[in-house]
Amino acid sequence: MIYLRILKEQPAGAVFPCYAGPRGVGCTLNRETPCILITMKTLITNAHVISPGLDLPGASVLIEGTKIAAVYPEGDTPAADKVVDAGGNMLLPGFIDIHSHGAGGCDTCDCKVESIRTIADCKMKEGVTTWLPTTLTLGTKTLMDVCKCVKEYAASPNGSKTPGVHLEGPYINPKQCGAQNPAFVRPADMEEVDSIRAVYPVLLISLAPEMPGAVEFIAQAAARGITCSAGHSAASHADFRKAKAAGLKHLTHFCNQMSPQHHREIGLVGSGMLDKEIKIEIICDTIHLCADMLNLTFTNKSADQMIMITDSLACSWMPDGPGQLGGLPIMVKDGVARLESGNLAGSTLRYAKGLRNVWKITGQPLSQLVKATSWNQAQSLGLHDLGKIAPGYTADLVLLDPEFETLKTIIDGEVRYEA
Repeated sequence: MIYLRILKEQPAGAVFPCYAGPRGVGCTLNRETPCILITMKTLITNAHVISPGLDLPGASVLIEGTKIAAVYPEGDTPAADKVVDAGGNMLLPGFIDIHSHGAGGCDTCDCKVESIRTIADCKMKEGVTTWLPTTLTLGTKTLMDVCKCVKEYAASPNGSKTPGVHLEGPYINPKQCGAQNPAFVRPADMEEVDSIRAVYPVLLISLAPEMPGAVEFIAQAAARGITCSAGHSAASHADFRKAKAAGLKHLTHFCNQMSPQHHREIGLVGSGMLDKEIKIEIICDTIHLCADMLNLTFTNKSADQMIMITDSLACSWMPDGPGQLGGLPIMVKDGVARLESGNLAGSTLRYAKGLRNVWKITGQPLSQLVKATSWNQAQSLGLHDLGKIAPGYTADLVLLDPEFETLKTIIDGEVRYEA
């Protein structure tokens, strides 16, 4: 968008650039100096547009300001202020990563605005246009400090947008901690969450639904518009049903640190396979779930129920070596992060690589799989203007080459990253 200033001493209709307002925020000139808003039209041409239920090679996408105005089939090229040639590459809705702890040597729980900026920049380079900074099982003050940093970042973002945070823990089962710190595990506490979200929105909470008070907490969270996800949990199928009736919507990093499927008790893994409504987060690095399990899950679950995540750590975008996660030492070898106990500790996965893995393993069309990269996340979290390439939706887009490398990331209609 361009803000233009009308000067009184100029002829009627004369306009000049107004540099007083920050990009996309508004003009800060006083009332006696009138301004008008001129909306830039950007046309992306020669794009292989892939969106939920849509696969259009050679298409064009018209962006007006921050919104998608139209999608044109091959051959149609309307006028625009700026033309971007996609070179026949894949244009997808920008990825939404709802579960990511860090990247570029920084962790959300560093409690530093600079760390949030570094992670958001790395995410943007992966094609992630919206990211939920994800916390760990830590004390209340630390969680509130994280939210303060995210709030400060969101006031002047340099990379992926952060509409809210994801609290992974601290309300988990101490027997299913995985890479979480057991010293901070505690019962679900809505007063604590209310104090945290008073600083910055909490959109998602991962917790163990079988723990005392958890079902009541899920109902309270649902009433506040917070999505709850079962994770780090030993819940039975009966526990799952009670939690779902109270408002449970997701399962956190499916199969990892959750009760496994057994022929006499199907646990959370079996519940996720059986249920036709619950959405499941899934790390598609072929490490947290082997290729056969990914194939089994995507074959037996509707694409409408899948949510691809990275669960990335500070060691993402970094070389192998030692690191930390929530005060616990980890070691990264061959791109795999583990605790000293040998437990997996999140991933180094870059988002588009997970999509490539699933596409190659399952053979399913990308026009279905992209539901799991942004559309389902947006619908679940109430971000209703995201996740599709269609008129009226926010122009958050990613351009990928045939090897799923990010060529461009477009946020609010503006190219923010270019390889």
